[in-house]
Amino acid sequence: MATTSRSGPGPGPDEEDSTPAMRRLRRLSLHLLQPSDRLAPEGANSLVPAACAGKRRTGGLDADAAALTAYLRGRHRAMQARVYEFYVARPELQTPVELPTAAHRELCFRQMSALVRDAGVRPLSLMANDPAEYFAVMEAVGGLDISLAIKVGVQYSLWGGSVINLGTKKHKEKYFDKIDNLDYTGCFAMTELHHGSNVQALQTTATFDPVTDEFIIDTPNDGAIKWWIGNAALHGKFATVFARLILPLQGKGGEPADMGIHAFIVPIRDLETHAVLPGIEINDCGHKIGLNGVDNGALRFCAVRIPRDNLLNRFGDVARDGKYTSSLPTINRRFAATLGELVGGRVGLAYSSVGVLKVAVTIAVRYALLRQQFGPPKQPEISVLDYQSHQHKLMPMLASAYAFHFARAYLVDKYSEMKKTDDEDLSADVHVLSSGLKSYITSYTAKAISICRESCGGHGYAAVNRFGGLRNDHDIFQTFEGDNTVLLQQVAGDLLKQYQQKFKGGTLSVTWNYLRDSMSTYLSQPNPVTARWEGEDHLRDPNFQLDAFRYRTSRLLHSVAARLQKHMKTLGGFGAWNRCLNHLLTLAESHIESVILARFIEAVKSCPDEKTREVLKLVCDLYALDRIWKDIGTYRNVDYVAPNKAKAIHKLVDYLSYQVRLVARELVDAFDIPDQIIRAPIGMQSEAYSQYTQCVGF
Repeated sequence: MATTSRSGPGPGPDEEDSTPAMRRLRRLSLHLLQPSDRLAPEGANSLVPAACAGKRRTGGLDADAAALTAYLRGRHRAMQARVYEFYVARPELQTPVELPTAAHRELCFRQMSALVRDAGVRPLSLMANDPAEYFAVMEAVGGLDISLAIKVGVQYSLWGGSVINLGTKKHKEKYFDKIDNLDYTGCFAMTELHHGSNVQALQTTATFDPVTDEFIIDTPNDGAIKWWIGNAALHGKFATVFARLILPLQGKGGEPADMGIHAFIVPIRDLETHAVLPGIEINDCGHKIGLNGVDNGALRFCAVRIPRDNLLNRFGDVARDGKYTSSLPTINRRFAATLGELVGGRVGLAYSSVGVLKVAVTIAVRYALLRQQFGPPKQPEISVLDYQSHQHKLMPMLASAYAFHFARAYLVDKYSEMKKTDDEDLSADVHVLSSGLKSYITSYTAKAISICRESCGGHGYAAVNRFGGLRNDHDIFQTFEGDNTVLLQQVAGDLLKQYQQKFKGGTLSVTWNYLRDSMSTYLSQPNPVTARWEGEDHLRDPNFQLDAFRYRTSRLLHSVAARLQKHMKTLGGFGAWNRCLNHLLTLAESHIESVILARFIEAVKSCPDEKTREVLKLVCDLYALDRIWKDIGTYRNVDYVAPNKAKAIHKLVDYLSYQVRLVARELVDAFDIPDQIIRAPIGMQSEAYSQYTQCVGF
């Protein structure tokens, strides 16, 4: 919203300005309304105005939303548009704001059935042939209802993915098409009441009976009840059950041999009547904080017999005579290979979480541009996004949404490449990369949704404006497919492994290559000259930004390795790891931030349109410098950044936040999210207040 400009530094004195307090308020008002194009010179006594009004400063960046959209738009945007249009044309399939759990579950199943049977989308085929298109579909259906995205994910990423990734040709021939067309609805039964993240400690057993050529699936105690199993309470007909494979008489002294965790296809309901099969007990996990369109259930097995062929035997098999064979020599190697094939779920969650963040930021930014509150005396009210405090809340978040967008594209490309090859190094790289990005992005988005809600004031609390539903539905993203704290430890563990290889002269995986150079840099003291450089060109140099991120990671890695070595002498391996755990988590997050920034910088360089590239460079600079400022203590502690440079970074972050605010509307419009997917009245592109009042009956 444009405001009336003033030709002088301020109005002449009048009755309102008769006190020092009122004169100061007038001065502060000018600070809000008339910014300098440049940062104030160091030590200047005068208050340099900083405009926060809707009017753009002369010479500012011009952002073209259409050009930004064209660059952001993935190659599968047409498929997303097809999904959006399908559901918009079917109002009976759209999820209302208020819906009882039972009705939500049935609607969610109808939404998924319509996607497959009416719209003709075949998610399992997409996942097998073009994972990027599959993830694009997942984001699109998540725009309709996050419960739908999770239900589709359970059916195809988890149930279908376990069959095609852990099974062999016979399983694909028997199950693939019927999973794809929803004839065979299924579950992914890994988590137990007593064990979630610690999959190797699962207690469910699958004992081979050589007489009948069957496996006997048993729940030995209540702690082994399969828990939180999506699709189990109502709709699932099969379950991929993760259990300990037990071979009688093949252990030492004729004892049973425990061959470790394997996956088995277990029918749980009759294909015709849908009745629960004998020996299986299913109970409903009940109403949840969110995702109530997904029917989570608990499964108990009592001597349930399945054919030997139902063992998903890609990494280990049992012959008719009970002999066990595997191309992998140890339980740990087989376990790692099994879990390594299931990373698609983590990739999908990271991908979808970025979509949720885009929706939340879009609603918050559009409302902040619309909402006017306070202003100088006798002047129009100004948009709340014109306040520096609001820019501080939302602009780095908008920059993060862009950074995550390019990082997830990189992750999907790496995952797609992995599915086409048998490269073990690439598989290990994708496993750790997906763990780190899933953890970092979902944790960030969970916090961001709450900040977006707060930034929208009371109207953000209305259910129709979506923040409550987004927060509740997304919150579990931090837990399933791997608890975020556990996943970060996997990243830290791999970094330490790479660190050890570095000093043994080994090669580093592609994502970790930067450690070779930055570790050498770390071993020398920071340059006292560059530590004081505070010029804007230097601070906005991507080389400085990326070097700073990587220096921090390298320092954290070197120091935690030394701490672990020290504590192992007295505490042992487990005790030392626990003593250094917070240090390790910080290391993992730092590494992932380095990966994200590197992908963002590369995306900026690759942008063919000059104006769009300039806008993206601005957003990238804000992302990088905001992260450096938020961890400025680390850089100050080691004299990587001198006090004057730290101050300059802080000021530049504020300035860049203001600059991004000037193009904030175009930046969120470039996400190209249809209003029917945004749905929040306060987040509409036009007539927001009118649509909001209509929602409550006016």
